[in-house]
Amino acid sequence: MSRLKKIPDAEFEIMKVVWTNEPPLTTKIIMEQLGNEKKWKAPTVISLMLRLVERGFLKTEKKGKERTYIPLVTKEDYLKFETGNFIKQYHGNSFTSFVNTFYAGKELSEKDMDELMKLVKERRK
Repeated sequence: MSRLKKIPDAEFEIMKVVWTNEPPLTTKIIMEQLGNEKKWKAPTVISLMLRLVERGFLKTEKKGKERTYIPLVTKEDYLKFETGNFIKQYHGNSFTSFVNTFYAGKELSEKDMDELMKLVKERRK
């Protein structure tokens, strides 16, 4: 996972579509699910996907006249990487600081507190 690097927001939008679909994906699928919503033209989507290939997030293969894409990085791995970097950069690697900031001024529900306590107990084991 150390090979991961932060990707720009536009590329992350592409990856969210990739992660929610069964591979392999085509540019057409990405355009149908995201390009039209974002008002992106096909060359923009293709350019973003090629950048993701260069960064090692996607693998591409030519199938006839169409190019297909397969994810090489899971959503879970990327979110773990991004969250870890965020906590390290903004909270000095302190999960307590992160949780305190996140819930500052908000009322925690009993369910939220139960889930946090369960997480802490599981981590202690």
